[in-house]
Amino acid sequence: MILKAIEVIKEVNLWAENETNGLIKDILPQRSVYYLTRLIFANAMYFKGVWNQTFHSSEIDDNNFHLLDGSSITVPFMTSSHDQFIEVFDDFKVLRLPYEQEEDERQFSMYVFLPNAKYGLPALVKKVASDLFELLKHNLPLVKREVNHLRIPRFKFSFDLETSHMLKELGVILPFSPGGLTKMVDSREGEDFCVSKIFHKSFIEVNEKGTEAATTSTAMVDYIVDESDDECDPIRIDFIVDHPFLFLIREVSTRTILFVG
Repeated sequence: MILKAIEVIKEVNLWAENETNGLIKDILPQRSVYYLTRLIFANAMYFKGVWNQTFHSSEIDDNNFHLLDGSSITVPFMTSSHDQFIEVFDDFKVLRLPYEQEEDERQFSMYVFLPNAKYGLPALVKKVASDLFELLKHNLPLVKREVNHLRIPRFKFSFDLETSHMLKELGVILPFSPGGLTKMVDSREGEDFCVSKIFHKSFIEVNEKGTEAATTSTAMVDYIVDESDDECDPIRIDFIVDHPFLFLIREVSTRTILFVG
């Protein structure tokens, strides 16, 4: 593969760009393919959804958003006073924003997890990470409730990282171990294989019309040379997203999570 390393990188990057409608570019950095590279596993996902109940551009309001470091920035907020799918818990609230239903009957929604404490996101992330699926099973809003004020920022960001060290810290060891992927790959030369690196990129934009998002991951598989290392509450609710929060996009019927941020 070393003889065609540049061509391979270009081909994978072009594929990822096409599959994500141009949102993800250069998923593979230069020199990521080298003489030990034998396989590249890649996946990509693109999502574009329109809110079932859109926000009005005329109701965009600039306000302060408080950051974890104690500072604040002025950002445009989408506002609404319509009834919303909201559930309230001791330490956080959850808002569900449905997208227009697809022709194939799939139903997607964005869920916003807002900690009550202005700097409570780290504790909320820790709670979610400990048992995400159990949290989603019992803590998602099913009924619309009266809203006094809803304010959620428009946002757009991209994110990229090499995830192998993070996955190892989470206990995903076997794919990265010498020979850990050998049984999954048919090798005529009896070579041992393992995953060396996993490159990941994501993009999301949320505005008054809806959401556009994409993500791509690539796993580099190398040949191993040596083996060294409810009832509705009548009280009207405020849902003011003016401090760090957690969001996810989920397909409701299959409970498949597409994006988390």
